[in-house]
Formats: sequence, structure tokens, C-alpha cells
Amino acid sequence: MNLSQFYINGKWVDPVKPEELDVINPATEKSVGRISIGSSQDVDNAVNAARKAFNSFSKTKVQERLELLTEIRNIYKKRFDEIAEAIMTEMGAPINLASGAQASVGMAHLKTAIRVLETQKFEYTHNNMIIRKEPIGVCGLITPWNWPINQVVSKLAPCIAAGCTAVLKPSEIAPLSAIIISEIIHESGAPPGIYNMVHGYGPIVGEAMSNHADIDMMSFTGSTRGGIAVAQASAKTVKRVSQELGGKSPNIIIDDAQFQRSVTRGVSGCMSNTGQSCNAPTRMLVPAHRHDEALEIAKVSAESMTTGDPTLKTTDIGPLVSQTQFDKVQKLLKSGVQSGATLVTGGVGKPDGIEEGYFVKPTVFGNVSNDMEIAQEEIFGPVLSIIPYKTDEEAIQIANDSEYGLAAYVAGENQEKLMYFARHLNAGQIHLNYVSGGSDAPFGGFKKSGNGREKAEWGLEEFLEVKAIMGT
Repeated sequence: MNLSQFYINGKWVDPVKPEELDVINPATEKSVGRISIGSSQDVDNAVNAARKAFNSFSKTKVQERLELLTEIRNIYKKRFDEIAEAIMTEMGAPINLASGAQASVGMAHLKTAIRVLETQKFEYTHNNMIIRKEPIGVCGLITPWNWPINQVVSKLAPCIAAGCTAVLKPSEIAPLSAIIISEIIHESGAPPGIYNMVHGYGPIVGEAMSNHADIDMMSFTGSTRGGIAVAQASAKTVKRVSQELGGKSPNIIIDDAQFQRSVTRGVSGCMSNTGQSCNAPTRMLVPAHRHDEALEIAKVSAESMTTGDPTLKTTDIGPLVSQTQFDKVQKLLKSGVQSGATLVTGGVGKPDGIEEGYFVKPTVFGNVSNDMEIAQEEIFGPVLSIIPYKTDEEAIQIANDSEYGLAAYVAGENQEKLMYFARHLNAGQIHLNYVSGGSDAPFGGFKKSGNGREKAEWGLEEFLEVKAIMGT
């Protein structure tokens, strides 16, 4: 694996200025290698390559792009186990999750992009005019560490399908899987310059991309703070900005015979990926008269999970990604206790018997009010807040009382009530009984969770401009 170079114009190249950063395995706190860190000059080189390549790649036939995406998918399949292992190593996902969810979703995005491209109409007649959809241009892609392959491929696949070219800045914290993607693109025989990758810090490489006059669109996934910075920098050149940002997803549990199952699955959903998912159901809303029952169920569920070595198939919860993230979660755990929430299980410190690695205890708080910091702040750890509600209307009010609107969950038996809640929740995705739409469902948020949509037809549209030709 090439850690020391960037991928620009179809070649592995040295950085303009030598600077390195350790890649830390969060389960061991030890370095697994050092990557080079880029500068604005490296971004310039990558953008120049992408701009030159766009002139020809934007004119390719759909069949050419289908063949390229198919080849990329075939190579990805061959290297699937390597990708899963890289994800486990770089951000600590337990191997079953790294393989069964994280690496698998990359395959799914490629399959979906191929399906969508096969049926996409790039030119059609509308009334007395012709409508054309054309690639927007050079696209800057900035991706996070928590679902590294998911976010790289969910952006890159539709970018290629549209006929655009790309400059990728993966997370410097979890860069290993993106390096494999770069190797896959190279092996696929993709035209030089259609895909370029530069490692680096957001305030340097990310800002250089957002400011760049020759980048036509920025697609960003990360914190709301980071998204605002990208949007502000991009405004100078009036480029399109698509953002998938933070979340604090509510999970309304209906009072019915399915209650125990709904609560148990809600705990599991919150703790999955060590709680490091922007759409995790971290606020569980339960009927007030069943609040204590919910705490008992959640306690049993959380304490049944195995925290530890991500290489073991028996592990449910791995480490947090970094010391910084560990410290943030510890601070918020203390805040929960200090604010008067009931600590049901978990709490401050590492799990018993674990000394190394950024591991935290799966934690459940009860008697949470929605104005507490743990109910409003995106914790990004295995921490569940259980909030009582008295009426359906109050549940909706609490659920929507957030600056975020990425996802929301409703669990129960009554289909009519499930849909009632779904229609009144302010979020981009509503999961009824924890069902996921996978790579075919549009993904994006309301409010400070971002704008634009990824995945499937909606994801492709983000990379296209619309042209109306009149007088034909």
C-alpha cells in the first residue's frame, strides 16, 4: 500500500512539500504507517489534472462509463477482504461490521450507480424544448472517517457515472481504504486525471479545494462546523455545494406489544459502529408510563454487547477512532451525570479489563430531558439517551426539537400510527421498524444536517447541470 504518495493524473506522485502524519490503529493506539500530508500546491496539481481530463471524459458515451464502473466493481470485489481489513485497522470497526456493512456498502453503491446510469435520460423532449443534463465539471470530494468507503464510493460512483472528474480528500485519520480505492481506479484503466487523491488536513487541503476556481462542485460529508466552512469558502466562486452533516436522530417507540423488541433493536442501532454514525438513533423516546421498563430492557441489551478486539468475530463494539474523540465522549458522559440524567449502565472510563485502545463503555441514560447537552449534542459514541413522552404530539415536538434533521426512527406494530409519525418528523430519512433503504434510498438531511442528496438517482442528479434548448 502506497502511503507516502498522492494519486494524481493516473500516477503515484510525491507531495510538493514533505510532511507526514501517523495513521493510528485506535484499538492499539499504535501507528500502522505514515501518510504524506498535502498542500495547496498538491491540490492545484490534482485540479489541473482533473480539469484537463474533464474536457474529454465529459464527452464519453454512457456505455464507456458503464464499462468503467463495471470494471471498478469487479476489481473491488476481488479486493473486498483487504478493504474490510483496512477499515477495521484505520477506524476500529469490528471485523463483522467492517466486512458485512462497511465494505459491503461500497459494492452496493457501485451496483446502484450502474443501474441508474443504464436508465438515466441525459437528453429528452419536454413540451417544445429539449432538456439536456450535462456533467457539472470538476468535483471536490471530502469524506469522513466513520464510514470511509461508504462515503468515498457514494460520491465517486455517481461522479464518474455523470461524466465528471474528481479530486478526493479522504479523512487523514482513516486513509487506508481510500488508498485501496485509488489502486482499484488505477487498475481499472480509468483515463488519467478523472480521479485524483490528495491526503491532508481540512483547513489546508479542504479549504484549498473549496476556494479553487477550477472546482465546480464540492461534495462534503462531515461535521456541521466543517460543512459551514466548506460552504463559506465555496461561496467565493459560487460553486455548487452538497453537504451531508451531523445528526441527533430521534427514535419514537410506540406503546404496544412490540415494545421490548423495539427498545432492544433501538439500543443495538445506537451502539452499532461504536455509535459513530451520523444517523444513529441516539434519542429514544418512550411512553412515560413505560419509561422504567424501557430502562431495564436497554440495560440488559447494552450489557449483553461485547466490547473489545475488533479482529474477533464475537466483538460487537470496537474503539472510538481517536484520543480526541475519546476525550469528547468522556466529557459528554460527565455532562449527562451532572445534568441529572439517570446513569443506567456504562459511564465514564474504559470497560473493565481494557487498558489500551480508545474504548468506552456502552452507556444508557434515562430520565433525559431534551434540553440536556447529551440530548442536543452529537456525541458520536455508544451513548443512548432515553426521553419520556406523554402524548403522540409531545413525542413529535421532542423529536423535531433539534438543530439536526438527518434521520428519524419509529418502531411499533400499528402501521397507521407509524405513518402518522413519519409524516410529521423533520428528517431526510424515516426508518420504520429499523428498515433501511440501503444504496437505493436518497440520503441527506433537513436543517443543519445539510443539503442535497446522495445515492441512486438523487445522487447522480447532484453531479448534473440542467440545460434547456428552446426553438427546436
